[in-house]
Order: sequence, then structure tokens, then C-alpha cells
Amino acid sequence: MKQVVQSARSGKLALKEVPDAKVRSGHLLVRTRASLISAGTERMVVNFAKKSLAAKAKARPDLVRKVLDKAKRDGIGATMRAVMARLDEPLPLGYSAVGEVVEVGAGLEGKFRAGQRVAIAGAGLANHSELNAVPENLCAPVPDDVNDEEACFGTLGAIAMNGVRLVEPQLGDVVAVIGAGLVGQLAAQFLDLAGCRVVVLDYNADRLKLATYAGAELVCDLSQGDPTAAIMDMSGGRGCDGVVIAAATDSSEPFDTAANIARDKGKISLVGITGTEFDYRLFMKKELSVVVSRSYGPGRYDPDYENRHVKYPIGFVRWTETRNLEETVRLMSRRRDHRLQVEQMITHKFPFADAEKAYDMVSKNTEPHLGVILEYDTAPVERSPKLRTPVSVSTGKPASGKCVLGVIGAGNFARTVLLPRLKKIDAVELHTLVTRRGISVDHSGDSFGFAHSDTDDTAIFDNPDINAVLITTPHSTHASLTARALAAGKNVMVEKPLALDREELNTVIRARLQSDAFLQVGFNRRFAPLAVQARDRLKAAGGSKYVLLRVNAGQLPDDSWQNAAEEGNGRILGEVCHFIDLARFLVGDDIKTVQAAAARVSQGACDDLAVSLNFADGSLATIAYTALGDTAYSKELVEAFAGGTVININDFRALTVTAGGKESKVGRSMEQDKGHTAELQAFSEAVATGGSAPADEAELVQSSLATIAVLESLQRGAQVDL
Repeated sequence: MKQVVQSARSGKLALKEVPDAKVRSGHLLVRTRASLISAGTERMVVNFAKKSLAAKAKARPDLVRKVLDKAKRDGIGATMRAVMARLDEPLPLGYSAVGEVVEVGAGLEGKFRAGQRVAIAGAGLANHSELNAVPENLCAPVPDDVNDEEACFGTLGAIAMNGVRLVEPQLGDVVAVIGAGLVGQLAAQFLDLAGCRVVVLDYNADRLKLATYAGAELVCDLSQGDPTAAIMDMSGGRGCDGVVIAAATDSSEPFDTAANIARDKGKISLVGITGTEFDYRLFMKKELSVVVSRSYGPGRYDPDYENRHVKYPIGFVRWTETRNLEETVRLMSRRRDHRLQVEQMITHKFPFADAEKAYDMVSKNTEPHLGVILEYDTAPVERSPKLRTPVSVSTGKPASGKCVLGVIGAGNFARTVLLPRLKKIDAVELHTLVTRRGISVDHSGDSFGFAHSDTDDTAIFDNPDINAVLITTPHSTHASLTARALAAGKNVMVEKPLALDREELNTVIRARLQSDAFLQVGFNRRFAPLAVQARDRLKAAGGSKYVLLRVNAGQLPDDSWQNAAEEGNGRILGEVCHFIDLARFLVGDDIKTVQAAAARVSQGACDDLAVSLNFADGSLATIAYTALGDTAYSKELVEAFAGGTVININDFRALTVTAGGKESKVGRSMEQDKGHTAELQAFSEAVATGGSAPADEAELVQSSLATIAVLESLQRGAQVDL
């Protein structure tokens, strides 16, 4: 990504290519659409960085004292090295921007969503950068009718709003704003919106005209003399109830002016950086109150609030920096007749690529300016490896009349579920069995009638007589073995999961696209007779569908291989994938988004979660998967709703349809049938006849990707778009 950075030592400013910002817990990753150069503040920062070391020391005697203290403690050499290292650090510029949420950090699910526009704040956070990671309390949603150019003023607005709040304005109060820069203009508008009579003072006639347009009742050109008489005349001799100092100057003149125009016991809010010497007698006689505004508001500079997301109780702190930011962009909404208007403050717009030109103008003051905006290219950022999804195609192989099968792995599931069924299918020739242990492969090979057995998988991959491979090994080996089988030109049925992450999935996809063999994943439930009936009835009902799948999975033993990262990698990838694919099968359309939430894990892996799937046709599916229940209760319940029809499948034993006020049982079986036999028959027949894959390969890849997205959603605390 590109970002504007400045050297703290030389002051040189550049638009540089830097590593992408990454989302963190409690943060939003935001793709910037527009950012505001706060001319006064950022000119000061830029010009300070350009000063010599001596000039920097003169400007910041407080830092010089720290350096001297460190030199006494650590020595001159160590101190100089520390100082020079600090000066070598690049300085990020910018603190007020608007952008689109790319990723939502853990803990913010439901509060923000991907694609949402937000105003962002914070020096070192809301940078002039293509991507920014910003904590929750420095983000605010932007109304749809507020454009990017306006919303990027949000942080400046929060600064002005907090300064205004500190004078506690009341309806009808006369409040003066000294300084008509961006913050002063915004403060004047907030005061007008609050029902105050606003006075604006400045030396710049053009800015005073702008303040008049924005609602100021009186403007005073300070170059024309003392404004006190005019203000006293306007206020009936009372003076100003409050004064907001938004000027930036080394002089203490703004303080003197504020004291002269303020009423007895008036309030002065200091927002800008000015000289602070004042006439004690004048302040004492009027008993004036002076308060220095804390930038955007309460919470600013508090690491617990900004970075650790600690909330202030609303009964004690009504207006935090977050609420000031939210209120600023809310007041810009065009739903209001009397709104915060910032359009007229925009004097210049630069493409982000020309940021250096923008700063050159601002720092050298080569032409009059006020609001200077950087506009960004909003092309989507690729956040994850791109998946090339295969389509379902014919294998192109001639019919062999037989599925000559090599099997890799003979664990408990293969021995008790798959191999007994394969042995009974006429189209299958059990050719070679490979396992890691010689004694195991010999015993299983004999038991199920394999012609050959081995401990080396090349006995399958290198054998031209074998035209199909069944993979039932630990999860961590599935992707690599599948890719090898496809590369060898052999049709593959691999038990779930197909892959453990996107990189593995891409490896399989590349192998599939270069092979004329097909791929099938062990998503057996889509082959179950009751699931097929349910799909057909939902399709006939028409319209969008809602599918609810509840799984009472039961606890795994503590030493289960499924919890081992090097073998199973948890039940989400190994079991939840079944129900994602079943939802995909029942709905019959593409999965577009995945969002997941998990219960607190007290022991073992994550086994208790809720998964939400959104489909292209507007359908929804929810998967509730838990290990907290009693296994004596039914394990799997499917409820599907569409077009006034309700379908219920309980443990794949019975199918009930409710429609037109009547309930009927249209499918019933004495034994549970989850589709294993139909799945194996369909695979073997497709191999034997040279036909296409028995299940759409793109759907299987999509279900696999959606399962990986469940983990990503839990890790990011965010919705994942497929």
C-alpha cells in the first residue's frame, strides 16, 4: 500500500510503498476513500520536522530536558544513539479520513460490517494511507447521504465540537470564535446549530465572509482594530458568554482579546496553540474560566479507551471523542434543513498520487487554501489468495467399464463405513490398499479383498491400471495427496476436508485444472435420499429459503487425533464442513458470505459455534454446532423453510413436510441413511463410464472454501466474503 511519510530528521516528505496494514482485535481495517490535510496542524508538523537539530531543540525545550536527563543517566553515547534512532523513524501524516471497511476485527462483529463507510480519526492511525487499521473508538458510521469529501472532515469536526462543548453554550448565548481556519469555521457552525449568536474574529477577510455565509451574526476583521465595541453593542453591553480560541500563533494576543470581549464569569476554551501569557488583573476581575480542550474529546490520549476499547459510563461522560465524531458526521446529513455544511470549506482536491504536490502547496503557502482533500483510488484490495474454481466437466477418459480403485488409508472410518460398502459394488475393483503400517495394510487388504497391499503410496500413483483413488488419511495430508492423484491422471474421492487453508485449496485447484480426471469430496449427506427429496421440494416451493441445521455433536476424547493440529486440526474443518455443504446443496445457489461466532472455549478445541451463510439468491442458512449436549438426544436436525413449506429431517431417519396447514411424513427409514452408499455408487459409476463428476466440483470447492472462511471469520471476528 502507499502512504505519506516524512523523515523526522530531514523533514523530507514522500509517498512511499509500505507493507499493508493488518486488522487486529478491536480494530477495523479501512480502505481510505478521502483524507483531509489539516493545513494548520500539519503545516506545523511538517515545518517542525524540517528544522535543524538546534532549531528543534529551541522549539521543544521540554524534549531537551528529557535528553539531558537521559544523558546524565545513560551517558552521552547511548543518548545520542537513541535520539538519532528516534529521528530516523518515519512519521505518518494525517489524522482525519473516511473509508470503506475491509475487515472487522474480533469483538466488533455486528457493530460494523464489511463494505460500510466510516469516518476515522487519530494521528498515526487515520493516516494519509491506502489502508488503515483503526481502533473501534476512533471510528464512526457515515450516513448514506453524506459524501466522502464531507465525511473526511469528521475528526476536525470532533475537535471543534469538543472545544464548543467546554463553554457549555445555551440558547441565545453570545459566543465568539477567534480564528477562522477549519476548526474555527466548524466551531462557528456548531454554535449556530446550538442556537447561539455567533461572533467570528480573524485577520483574513475571505475567511470572515465564509463565516458569515455559514451563519455568523457578526464578523470582526482584527486588522481593522479592537472589536470590543462592536461586540458590546451586539450583546447589549454584556460581552460574550463564551469564547473559543481556534487560532494558531505564538502570540498571546488571542488571550488578551478573549479577556476583553468576555462577560463577567465568562468561559474561554483554548483549542488552538497560542501564547498563554495573560493579564492577571483582567482575568481576575472578571473571574474568567479557562479550559484547554482535549482534542477530539474525553478518551483522547487515554490508551485504555482508545486502544483497549474501555467504555466510559454514559452517566459520567456523556460526550466522548467517539460520540463527538459520530455526531459530527450525523449533523452533515442532508435529511436536516439546518445542517453542518463543509462543502464551501473545500478549496483544493488532489489525487492521492499527487500528495507531495499538495503538501508542497500547504507547507510553502503558495496559494490561499483552507480545506485540502486527498482523493483515493477505491479499487478493491485483494485480501486473500485468489481461488480459481473449476467447473464440472467431463473427464474426457474413455469408459473402462470398471472403477479400478487404489485406497490410501484404512482408519476406523474407512474400515467400518467405506470399505464394507465398496466391497459390495460390482463396478469397483479393489486393486491396492496403502497404509503406513505393514501389519495393518496386510490385515485390511485381506479382509476386504484387495489384490495388492503396500506401505508406499507410489504403488497407487505410478500404477497405470488404477484409474481412481480414495483418500481416507488424516486431514493434514488430504490436499497434497489429492493434488498428486490428479497430477497422475486419476479420479479422486477424498474424505473431508479437502484442504486446511486457502493455500492448500489453491494447490488442489491448480492440479484439477491441469488434469482430465475429476474430483469428489466425501460430503455424503448431499447423496442421502432424504436430502435429495428435501432439495427437490424446496426447489418446487420456489423463492428464497431459510435452512437451519442443528448438530448435537458430543464431546471428543481429550486425546482425539481430530484436535491435533498436525493431523485433524479441529472439528470445524473436519465436521462442520458437512453441514455447510448440505446447506449449499439444499439451497442450490452460491454462498456469498460466511460469518461465525464461537462460545468461550474452556478446554480442547472450538466445538461450540454458530455459522451464518448468505446465498446469492437471498437465502440464508444457520448452522448451530455444539458439543455441550447429551449424546442420547438426536444428533442432527434439519429444518428448511420456503414458499409456505416447512421441511424437517431428524437424524436422517424421517422426512416431514408441512404445507397448506397439513403435516405429512413423506420419507421414513428404519435405519439412518446419510448417503454413504449412494455417494460411493455415484463415484464408481462415473469412473467406470467415463462420465462427469457425480457432484458439481465448483460446489464442492465452494463448500470447502466456506468452511475455511468459518475459521477466518472466528479469527477476524468478521464476515468473510467468498
